[in-house]
Amino acid sequence: MEISSIFTITKKDELKDLAIGCFDGLHLAHFALFKELTDKAGILLIDKSYKYNLSPNEDKKKILNFSIFSLDFKEIKTMQGDEFLRALKLEFKSLKKLVLGYDFRFGLNRAFSAYDVERISGIKTVVVPEFKLDGLSVHSKLIREFLKEGKIQKANKFLGRSYSVKGKIIKGQGLGSKELVATINLDCEDKYLLPKNGVYATVTKINSKLFKSVSFVGIRNTDLNFSLETHILEDFKEENFKEARVFFLDFLRENQKFQNLYELKKQILKDCDEASSILKKEKLNER
Repeated sequence: MEISSIFTITKKDELKDLAIGCFDGLHLAHFALFKELTDKAGILLIDKSYKYNLSPNEDKKKILNFSIFSLDFKEIKTMQGDEFLRALKLEFKSLKKLVLGYDFRFGLNRAFSAYDVERISGIKTVVVPEFKLDGLSVHSKLIREFLKEGKIQKANKFLGRSYSVKGKIIKGQGLGSKELVATINLDCEDKYLLPKNGVYATVTKINSKLFKSVSFVGIRNTDLNFSLETHILEDFKEENFKEARVFFLDFLRENQKFQNLYELKKQILKDCDEASSILKKEKLNER
């Protein structure tokens, strides 16, 4: 069983508390689980290789204040339950406590539950109960559905933070600054799950500075190419910036087709006004 280190505060052999799970998205239920971790604690991510992430590992390093380790799910999916727990004890030699979600399963064919761990391994185990919000169980799968449906405020509520994506700033068409409004174009390298195509009230972070913005996700009207681009609503001096992070706060509208650039620009200016009004009330939560 090969475990790789992503971020180290406490060395692997010195860890006493360990939380195990996929932890895709780092939502409110995960943070309820992390509260059970004490000194010399770490997190073991079971990597199921999602094509698009809610929070790639580089984001997890910024959000979490624990040592983070990764284990490829393919390495353990055929292991028997007792075999997995023996391997875990060999990897984490000072391990005293495991923290698991109520729905944690392990062993071949998911034969064992979180409630079997202490009995089989002898390791003290804290099983964190189901975490609900608005009568719904908080899960990454549900948050993914909210994002795909453009329900940004719901997704943010369940995450406990404003959903964001980070990307390299790339050259766009150059049409915006000449004919429409200037935008920053981002390439997220297919790392993130992007929300539903549409226009959003957003906050854009560049070089640690936050700017109110309106962002577009989808197929551009002008060249029929996919783009993620953001227009800064405040005074902004464009320099040779390399990357930006966009925080999604609210969905404004579906993408539309326009007969000409004049109609498109008129709608963009309406979007800017609506986004400005929303951003006066909606607060960014970076966690």
